[in-house]
Amino acid sequence: MNMEFMTKSWPELEELIKKNALIILPVAQVEEHGPHLPVGCDTYIGTEIGKRITEKLNDELPVLLMPTVWTGYSPKKMTKWPGTMRVRTRVVIDLIHDILSSLCDMGFKKIVVIDAHGQHRGMLEVAIREIADDYNVYCALTNPVSMMAEKFAKIRKSEIGGATHACEYETSLLMAMGFNIDLSKATDEDKLTYKSEFYVADAFGIKKVFLSTWGLQESKSGIYGAPLKSSVETGNQLLDEMIKNYIKFCKEYWELKTV
Repeated sequence: MNMEFMTKSWPELEELIKKNALIILPVAQVEEHGPHLPVGCDTYIGTEIGKRITEKLNDELPVLLMPTVWTGYSPKKMTKWPGTMRVRTRVVIDLIHDILSSLCDMGFKKIVVIDAHGQHRGMLEVAIREIADDYNVYCALTNPVSMMAEKFAKIRKSEIGGATHACEYETSLLMAMGFNIDLSKATDEDKLTYKSEFYVADAFGIKKVFLSTWGLQESKSGIYGAPLKSSVETGNQLLDEMIKNYIKFCKEYWELKTV
């Protein structure tokens, strides 16, 4: 059964609201991802994860997949290469707030946001906190990286610094999703090297403080990491792990009673 929000009529949505349907909302971006990946990388990943979650949950609980929010904030440094869309941070907060607000006004009370872009966490948290105050609806903010971090630590081929942007894990995911990626266009030369007691420059590294990756090391290619270590096998394992954890969490969240 097709559970995409946009395919439903208003009477169909009304019935799903009565059933307390779970909303899945991927939030992503269009930006450069090195010379080997499409600029829609984050949006493709967020959309695919949303589809897989929805398909697997559909037999167990009422669920609806929202269209992916495809643009947001990226640092100005990324405009060195064509393809990066830039929406101001405050506009991103208002955009997500108003999307969530629209859903709450309809009567939806269970909303899972998939944060498929590394720059958005703080902005999404602000929007979600405001929604909680405005509607007493407590949305869940999730991140695909967190859902696969333990698995990636066990199977990664790159060293720390090899997985941040257009890197081993993003390239592997797109490979597993069926994209034809030409690794001859990629390079491992822009692997991140900054490490300290407080910050490790890797999407899966320990961070006691926030520092923007783009201010730590100049990238020559638009890559931060080691995409040459990528593989379809790695991507498949990461997708399986992510979806397994997302399904487990979504069921828990849907049954959660909030005050």
